[in-house]
Amino acid sequence: MADRAFVDLHCHTSASFDSLAKPASVIDAAAKRGLTHLAITDHGTIDGALAARAAAPPEIAIIVGEEIRTAEGDLIALFLQTAVAQHRPAKETIDEVRAQGGLVGVPHPFDRFRGSLLRDAQMASLAPLVDWVEVHNARIVGGSGNEQATLFAREHGLHGVAVSDAHSTLEVGVAYATLDGDPSTAGGLLDALAGDVGLVTGRASYYVRTFTPIAKLVHRLRPG
Repeated sequence: MADRAFVDLHCHTSASFDSLAKPASVIDAAAKRGLTHLAITDHGTIDGALAARAAAPPEIAIIVGEEIRTAEGDLIALFLQTAVAQHRPAKETIDEVRAQGGLVGVPHPFDRFRGSLLRDAQMASLAPLVDWVEVHNARIVGGSGNEQATLFAREHGLHGVAVSDAHSTLEVGVAYATLDGDPSTAGGLLDALAGDVGLVTGRASYYVRTFTPIAKLVHRLRPG
């Protein structure tokens, strides 16, 4: 694997309630866009990540992750062995991720429209407990959410990453981080984040974002 890694740490598949992107299609899109590492972080499940890992070619490392809704807001957990329960206190959730040997990041921390962990100033107390902050989330619409996240990461000495937060194959890899080394393990990712991190900061189009409510409706209408 190349010394420079191209890493998207936040991506969804059809295992999420708001995506219709099959794991195999997501992998294909990642390969075409030159990613070397892709974290599958579906809402409340690791099933999509496991399916993607089983289907991935050798040139793409799939990181098994989950986007977890805690009592205070959302977290990204990576390098999981089992799914982590939703809606519990953030500190308790982080402890469970650590017990699995996993890492924890904060997604879209100041997004006005989503379950963003750091919108409440009291949540700054969680900063020492996480490994990175998304300083550029390609799905943030308007406002200064990414700029606030960049300032927060700088003020608290946290690593910053750029992510696609893809919910469709068109979004995979529109934003990502470039890292030295091999971030295929928890230790390797931490080492890489401590080194030379480059950010590719594309954005999802408004047209592509319309797929999300359609995906939610399709999931609701499916039997079972």
